[in-house]
Amino acid sequence: MEVILREDVPGLGIIGEVVRVKPGYARNFLLPRGIAVEADQRRVKELEHHKRIIEAKKGRERSGWEERAGQLDGTALETEARASKGGRLFGSVSPADIAALLADKGYEIDRRQIMLEEPIKRTGTHEVGVRVGQDVRASVTVEVKAAVGSELDEEDGSELEQEPEGQPASEDDGSEDDAPEDDAPEDADPEDADPEDADP
Repeated sequence: MEVILREDVPGLGIIGEVVRVKPGYARNFLLPRGIAVEADQRRVKELEHHKRIIEAKKGRERSGWEERAGQLDGTALETEARASKGGRLFGSVSPADIAALLADKGYEIDRRQIMLEEPIKRTGTHEVGVRVGQDVRASVTVEVKAAVGSELDEEDGSELEQEPEGQPASEDDGSEDDAPEDDAPEDADPEDADPEDADP
């Protein structure tokens, strides 16, 4: 069954295009929702009229997309993630994460509009494209910082500071205080002398 799309349908076609679909899909989804009209002989003849209407609609939409792209372009986003000292993330920053960061700034962007070939897996500043409309793009920056107190510092081989081997003992090691006392005092008491040594 052939229908004329009245708006863009991902994976099917763009507004104003004549496409062939299964009858059930057309009757149960596209036609009831006004997304498409049946491409019968009468409507095909009216297609030029529809195209003019469609072009006007696309022009209005494009103006809105371009305005939104201008607001979005250059937006700076920041996030933190657990990372090693070498900058490798445990986990990654996904399109859904970026969409959430944009939502925090007031931009409602679907994760599927985030143009990211693969999730971000390293710290640093990354430039990411956003598909605002059919052929309208914006660019945002995503700065990924290592989370404070990351558990991964230890896995990267960071070690606690240790005293080098062979470190001399502290000069003030208390050796004088530990010196043994004399066996006897210098001035012995006469009463303690051996009687055999006494004069007769």
